[in-house]
Amino acid sequence: MNTSMNVKAKIIPCVVVLGAMLALGACSSDNRDAAQPPPAPTPSPASTATPAPNASDTGASTAPGKTPAAADSSGNKGASGSSGTAGTAAGSSEIKEAAEAEKQLQELLKLAKQGKVPHIEYAAHTGLIDEVEKSWGKADKTDSAGKGLYATYSKKHAVFGFNKGSQIFDVRSDDPELRKLKLDQIEKTLGKPQDTKVNGEDMIYIYKANDQFQLKFIIPKSTGKVDHISVFSPQDSINNMAG
Repeated sequence: MNTSMNVKAKIIPCVVVLGAMLALGACSSDNRDAAQPPPAPTPSPASTATPAPNASDTGASTAPGKTPAAADSSGNKGASGSSGTAGTAAGSSEIKEAAEAEKQLQELLKLAKQGKVPHIEYAAHTGLIDEVEKSWGKADKTDSAGKGLYATYSKKHAVFGFNKGSQIFDVRSDDPELRKLKLDQIEKTLGKPQDTKVNGEDMIYIYKANDQFQLKFIIPKSTGKVDHISVFSPQDSINNMAG
């Protein structure tokens, strides 16, 4: 009896310990399963959304061996930009030329009111051919024209018309800077001429500077540009011719 009781006493604690160990293992397994996230569900073909197309998926995509569209666009812009720059430069040049012509013509009119042309100190009405000869020497040639005489100084780009009293009534200049002027520039700045005459192939456009002087532009039909200008005193071309 005592032996049987002793065996039971030894078995019971072992059973209790074994049960506790099994319970502890079950709890640990449950904890690990709870901590591990469930696997993501696999989408069915019907529920998969189609991504929106981008540039490379459309007809604009680059074919093998082709330059990308962006590069083509950039290249076209470069060509267009170059053309635009050239056009702007040409436009700026025309604006500058028009401004210079206007300034030049205003200066011509201002000098004409004094009987003068640019770069020549001797004036019509107040100047004498004797003064010119004293300073510049004898003219290259002197010709008779109408009721007066005309002395030519080629190197000075100057011609003086004078009467028999030596009074200068006409000062002409064919300075190269004048030969760039055109009729449309003249009319834009000075308006329409008061009178127009024809002398052979030359058109003469006459402007009244003031009561004493006329400003004339002589333009050959062949060039359409000024050949020379004249500041003319009509009264002095008539007076002092006798004798």
